[in-house]
Amino acid sequence: MADLWPLADLQVVTPRLVLRYVSDELGEQLAALAAKGIHDPATMPFSEPWTDVPSPQLERNALQFYWRNRAELPPARWNLDLAVLVDADVVGMCSVHAEAFPQNRSLTTGSWLGRAYQGRGLGKEMRQAALHLIFAGFDADLAVTRAWHDNTASLGVTRSLPYIETGTTVETRRDQPDTMVRFEMTSGRWATIRRDDIRLVGIEAVRTQLETAR
Repeated sequence: MADLWPLADLQVVTPRLVLRYVSDELGEQLAALAAKGIHDPATMPFSEPWTDVPSPQLERNALQFYWRNRAELPPARWNLDLAVLVDADVVGMCSVHAEAFPQNRSLTTGSWLGRAYQGRGLGKEMRQAALHLIFAGFDADLAVTRAWHDNTASLGVTRSLPYIETGTTVETRRDQPDTMVRFEMTSGRWATIRRDDIRLVGIEAVRTQLETAR
């Protein structure tokens, strides 16, 4: 499979967790985990309120999302979905999104953890793994992340790392206007926190598949 689809072998390995490209099996586990709950239903941490849908439609939508992103991988625009595993258990998902990457060398991250796995420091470890993939793996110039102004967990992770807050926008959140905060990190700022205990598996073939080499 890896000869035809190199992404199938992609992994980012840290001492605490592993990011793995979402296969059908991992997608099914992620869908089931999401259905158990990601956040307090009274709030919405995502720009797209996909968790407002009841089960089993939520799980079906999640699977379709992973399948769609797998099928649509042009060099100009792609979503790379990675399952987060701790001791072989699926605990969350991290995505890396590209828009005209060959030109702007910028990648955007998004992520979530199942409620049972929150509050353990996994969010920061997951973000550092994603940043290692972005900069060491894809040789990007810029990493971008966004969060609603009151998403304290996401903002806490972001502000614990050398991002720079670059502005806010007013966007729709459950049919109401609300404030989204944007952050950026350059490759130079990432270099100040670069770790030597994070390992990339299968990255060279993936770079060729996604046409990310300079």
